[in-house]
Amino acid sequence: MKTQLKKGVIELLVLALLTQKDQYGYEIVETISRYIEMSEGSIYPLLKRLQKEEFVDTYWKESTSGPPRKYYKITEGGKRTYVEMLRQWKEFSTAVNRFLKGVNEKD
Repeated sequence: MKTQLKKGVIELLVLALLTQKDQYGYEIVETISRYIEMSEGSIYPLLKRLQKEEFVDTYWKESTSGPPRKYYKITEGGKRTYVEMLRQWKEFSTAVNRFLKGVNEKD
């Protein structure tokens, strides 16, 4: 179940990060991994899909510590999608928490 839950929210978390600033793939993984366990390999298929759906754009930027890095930048469509996903997440998590509270009170 944990894997399925993560798959459902990683897209929301990535878009949330990109509303704050442009980031490269490893940076995104590093930030999310502070809260939710995930591997670096799992983020790139998602980023590719977000780019295909035109929720993010990419560009290359020189790095002071190695080769150039591919940065991801949220688009206007991505911002709208993020706002809607966040609304849905809040509604869903509130309902689940309300349900669990009711179930646990019966114990």
